[in-house]
Amino acid sequence: MASVLDLDAGTIFVGGAGAGYATPETMLLKLANRHGLVAGATGTGKTVTLQTLAESLSAAGVPVFLADVKGDLAGLAKAGSDQGKLHEPFLARAGQIGIDLTYASYPVTFWDVWGQQGHPVRTTPAEMGPLLLSRLLDLTEAQEGVMAIAFRVADEEGLQLLDLKDLQSMLVWVGQNAADLSTRYGNVSTASVGAIQRALLVLETEGGANLFGEPALALTDIIRQDADGRGVISILSAERLMNAPRLYATFLLWLLSELFEQLPEVGDPDKPRVAFFFDEAHLLFDDAPKALIEKVERVARLIRSKGVSIWFVTQNPADIPESVLGQLGNRVQHALRAFTAKDQKALRDAAQNYRTNPDFEIAETIQQVGTGEAVTSFLQPKGVPGIAQRTLIRPPFSQVGPITDQERAAIRATSPMGPKYDTALDRDSAHEMLARKTQAAAQAASAKKDDDGLFDMPAGAGRGRPYQAPAREKAAPRGRSDSIVQTFGKSLARQLGTRTGQALVRGVLGSLIKKR
Repeated sequence: MASVLDLDAGTIFVGGAGAGYATPETMLLKLANRHGLVAGATGTGKTVTLQTLAESLSAAGVPVFLADVKGDLAGLAKAGSDQGKLHEPFLARAGQIGIDLTYASYPVTFWDVWGQQGHPVRTTPAEMGPLLLSRLLDLTEAQEGVMAIAFRVADEEGLQLLDLKDLQSMLVWVGQNAADLSTRYGNVSTASVGAIQRALLVLETEGGANLFGEPALALTDIIRQDADGRGVISILSAERLMNAPRLYATFLLWLLSELFEQLPEVGDPDKPRVAFFFDEAHLLFDDAPKALIEKVERVARLIRSKGVSIWFVTQNPADIPESVLGQLGNRVQHALRAFTAKDQKALRDAAQNYRTNPDFEIAETIQQVGTGEAVTSFLQPKGVPGIAQRTLIRPPFSQVGPITDQERAAIRATSPMGPKYDTALDRDSAHEMLARKTQAAAQAASAKKDDDGLFDMPAGAGRGRPYQAPAREKAAPRGRSDSIVQTFGKSLARQLGTRTGQALVRGVLGSLIKKR
C-alpha cells in the first residue's frame, strides 16, 4: 500500500473510486481555487470529509480557516490512535482503498468570538462596514440608508468606529442632528435611528458586542505556515455562535470580503494561498436580499485569482443559489434522502450537477452511498469537470471528535497569537471624541452666557445710592434655544459642507479597502 504523501506534490488524495475503490480519486492543488462543495444529509460523513480535506491542504502547505459548529474538528490538533473505537473500521477502509493509515496531528490555532474556546476574534464596525452590519441587524432599506450616512460622516470626519459604543454614540449624534444631515445626505429619520439602536441593544444582549473591538483580526494571522511548512489550520469555535446564526453568517462574509479586498492578484498559483470553509452554508443565504447574493457571487467568481479556495458545506446543494453553485468546480456529494416530492426534485437537481458516468445512475447512487462514501467530481487539467465517481473517502489521520479542555488550553497557551489578541484594547475613538467635543461645546455655551450677563457699572454707582441698570430694548422673540449637542452638531455639519472627497474607500461588501 502507498502513503497519501507519496502522491504527486500537486495532488490531494481524496479517496478510492471505481469498482472496488481501486482507482484513486484526487484533486489538483492548482485547481483547488476553483472552489468546492461538500453536501449531504446529517450523519453521512460531511464533517469527516471536511477534516480530511483540511489535513491534506495543511500537509501541502495551504493555510485553512474553518468553523467548528459541533466541536468535533478540534481533533485536528491531535493524532488519531489505534486504541480508538474507529481505528478498526478506518484501518479496514484504508486497506480497501489502498493506502497506509498513518496517524498524525496538525498545526492548529483556536479562535472564539467570546474568547473562551480560543483566542478572541474581533473586527471593528468601521472595517465591517454598513452593508454587512445592516445584514447582521436585519435592517430595512430605509434603516440601512441611515446606517450608511452614519458611516459616511464618521469616515469623513475621522471619527473611528472601533467598537459598539462608538457606533451607538455616532447614531445618537446622527439622530440629534437629523435635520442638518438630511439636507446634505438625504432623509434621516429619527425613527430609523431608534430602530437601529434597538437592534444594536439586542445584539449586545446576545453577546455580539464581543465581536467588535480591538485588536482586530489581521489576515496574516490566519494565512500562516508552521516551521515544517505545513499550513496552519485556524478553527473558529462556533458551537455557541450558532445560537446567533445571523452573527455567524455575517462574520464569515466579512472575513471573505477582507480576503477579497486585501489580497493581491496572483492569477492561477500552483496551490491556494488559503482555503476557506463555510460550514452550514445555507445560513449565508437564508433571507438574504438579492443584491447581497449578487455581491457574494461576484466575490466567489473573482477571488480565485487571489489564490483563495472557498468550500461551501451544507446539507443540500439547493441551499446554495445557482449563481454561486455554478462557481464550485470540485464537488463531494454524500447521501441525500428523498422522502418527499420536494426531496426527490432536489435529488434530481443535485445529480444534474455532475458529468455522467456510464457505469452507474447518479441520482440513484446518491441515495445508496453509505456513511463515508460520496459521489465526487474534481476538475481535471484545463479545468474540465471530472466524470462522477463513487468514492470511499479516506479516513482522517488526526483524531475524530473533540479534544479535552486541558488539551485545548495547552495548545492555546503555547500559541503565538495569545500575546497579540488575548488582551482587549480601548483606543481613543468616536465615543470619546464626540464626548469631548460635546463637553467643549457645553463649556463654550456656558462661557458665552456668562459674558452676555456682564456689563460695566457707571462711575459713582454703589456710593450710597442704589444702582439701576439702564433699560434695554426688548429683544426680538426667539424660538427654542439650541441644545449643547445641537450647537456642536450644527458646527460639525457646517464643516462637512466644506469637506469633499475625504470618505474612506469601501469594497464590494462594504468593508474598508486598506493599503496593501
